[in-house]
Amino acid sequence: MIEQKRVLSTPIPGPKSQALHARKLAAVSAGVGTGLPVYVEKAAGGILVDADGNQLIDFGSGIAVTTVGNGNPRVIDAVRQQIEDFTHTCFMVTPYEEYILVAEALAELTPGDHEKRSALFNSGSEAVENAIKVARHATGRQAVVAFDHAYHGRTNLTMALTAKSMPYKHRFGPFASEIYRVQMAYPYRWPTGPERCAEEAFETFVSDVHAQIGEENTAAVILEPIQGEGGFIVPAPGFVKKVADWCRDNGILFIADEVQTGFCRTGDWFASEHEDVVPDLITTAKGIAGGMPLAALTGRADVMDAIHTGGLGGTYGGNPVACASALAAIETMRAEDLRGRARAVEALFVPRLQALAEKYGVIGDIRGRGAMLAVELVSDLERKTPDADLTGRVNKYCHSQGLVTLTCGTFGNVFRFLPPLSAGDEILAEGLDILEDAFAASV
Repeated sequence: MIEQKRVLSTPIPGPKSQALHARKLAAVSAGVGTGLPVYVEKAAGGILVDADGNQLIDFGSGIAVTTVGNGNPRVIDAVRQQIEDFTHTCFMVTPYEEYILVAEALAELTPGDHEKRSALFNSGSEAVENAIKVARHATGRQAVVAFDHAYHGRTNLTMALTAKSMPYKHRFGPFASEIYRVQMAYPYRWPTGPERCAEEAFETFVSDVHAQIGEENTAAVILEPIQGEGGFIVPAPGFVKKVADWCRDNGILFIADEVQTGFCRTGDWFASEHEDVVPDLITTAKGIAGGMPLAALTGRADVMDAIHTGGLGGTYGGNPVACASALAAIETMRAEDLRGRARAVEALFVPRLQALAEKYGVIGDIRGRGAMLAVELVSDLERKTPDADLTGRVNKYCHSQGLVTLTCGTFGNVFRFLPPLSAGDEILAEGLDILEDAFAASV
């Protein structure tokens, strides 16, 4: 049992972590970066324990993965039992019930009461890639529309969908074709102000698709209900609903990429629910399986069943151990009301972030929903000049004090907060105390 408290036994990183990092540099590709080179040996709740015995507060959840917490008892028991039964057969060769149970759970939990089908994969990128495959096959069309500030993955096709060059796309092209980009309804940076953002962004979207692509050529529009790596941008209220309805009116499939927003993270099972949006296809991963690698594509039965037998799959997709973990994670989310817990995290964080904004004058925007929150740092509130340098200094200070924090954003100036929903209020409050100290030391 790991005590839920921060402990700093050595400087961060300590000597054992430094030695391990030297080995990492000698053995692992330089292309695989590390934000905070402390090497974790144990974790539980909101605490990570490193090789030097330091106990760090976790505000990242492995990028929204360990929503139910590391070492969740239900997950451990389910994984242990499944490993004892069998670890792999490949569902495409000799199937097993665990895969079906996950698909049934997804049919129940994802938005809409229509008949659904699912296919399981290993990563969010794979889920998105297959969503595009399905959309093109089912509609007989080729073009796909994505948005500014989007992040959809690191495969060739999903890099094409992703908006940010460095580090995701730089010198990795050429990319998949028939991908088109349009403006996101970004309230904080919309030229005429947030109150006009939804309507004007939608009008621009419709005009651009009509002029540049043609509705009859468009297979799908893919959108994150809250953008992730692009800066936790919450689209202007009403925008996502307008886009989804327009897609339906034009025979275009609306794909909700809920890889980061799904499974209680935003205070609902899925962020699409906030505006009563029912996607044709929805991609999930990250928080679905308590830390095990699993992803899913869920959608309308007629669309998903349009694919010929053998057209979807993968050797490890829907691995039985990962499926068992997912079922236990979902049971935990239900039993412990983690949707409600996410809303409680928001209620704890937002007043503290607002106080920081008032005190220091460098936070241009506070945004997000549930336990998916962010602040955007600027050097000039009026001009909204992104301040990536300050973001880096605050991040470095937090790390030095044993708080695992993450940055993001197209301009590198956004702090994002993704604590495990199993973390208690006391440890979260201490993490916010460290954040306050970081601003005091860095601004």
